[in-house]
Amino acid sequence: MSKTAFVFPGQGSQYIGMGKEIVGNFKIAKTTFEEASDCLHLDMEKLCFEGPDEELIKTENTQPAILTTSVAILRAMEELGIGCEMTAGLSLGEYGSLVKSNVFSFSDAVQLVKKRGKYMQEAVPLGVGVMAAILGLERQVLEKCLNSCSQYGIVEAANFNSPGQIVISGEIEAVKVAVKKALELGAKKAVLLPVSAPFHCSLLKPAGEKLKEDLQSLSINSPEIPVVTNAEAKILSCKSKVIDSLVNQVSKSVLWQDSVELMIENDVETFIEIGPGKTLASFIKRIGKSLDKKINIYSIEDMASLKALPVKP
Repeated sequence: MSKTAFVFPGQGSQYIGMGKEIVGNFKIAKTTFEEASDCLHLDMEKLCFEGPDEELIKTENTQPAILTTSVAILRAMEELGIGCEMTAGLSLGEYGSLVKSNVFSFSDAVQLVKKRGKYMQEAVPLGVGVMAAILGLERQVLEKCLNSCSQYGIVEAANFNSPGQIVISGEIEAVKVAVKKALELGAKKAVLLPVSAPFHCSLLKPAGEKLKEDLQSLSINSPEIPVVTNAEAKILSCKSKVIDSLVNQVSKSVLWQDSVELMIENDVETFIEIGPGKTLASFIKRIGKSLDKKINIYSIEDMASLKALPVKP
């Protein structure tokens, strides 16, 4: 039987105006924004709909803003009777999937990701770390490249997004050397990314430890539908694994390609990206093509995309 998966985007998908149309059309979406504002003592509608951009791109604001937008759209879809059999999210997006699966409440999640953003930003001083995208290089070749560059400092794979698109992270010199070497080894493109910290590498371990303390104080439930985790690309089997999974996720590689492949193996044929942007849809399209699998992919971020969704309750 074919299944539907809801997937949630991560940091970098944000833009001013995200969620505004959905909030204007669904009371449940407006209530979601109000809930976030009350929890964080921050006007979430103003931040997401008006910016300014320099406030929205601050990591500790970006993360709750994207989660709020995603959950507002999710709740509007649920009100329309649209559901799924499996869920996952990229990095920050995993929190959206955990809210969908009722592992923890939205109010707990939105407060948690604001702290997560703060911890991630504080873990590495500005000017110490950087990230880079490597396009068109085989995974095994890149892993050998990173091993050979580790003598220059920490450099690790941060995101395995899709075939031929991997993001690396670490200390500036080591990442720059890896970029140069990746091009020599045949990468089509290797570029430094304009990010504020070297996410998903071992430099972020202190952030994970701080997050662990916050997670331990939360009420955590067993997943109501299967959640595929980033750090292991496995189905979250029980609530006792939630904390370790989210702590590891901060400083380990995001196995997005592996996660999508696992969902396809588990009969998922329709992927619905819920939240700002269409980044996950492009990754999933490439992954499906590499497996020669016919899959349906939709990105829901406004009224037009919601109305165009053929999936009916």
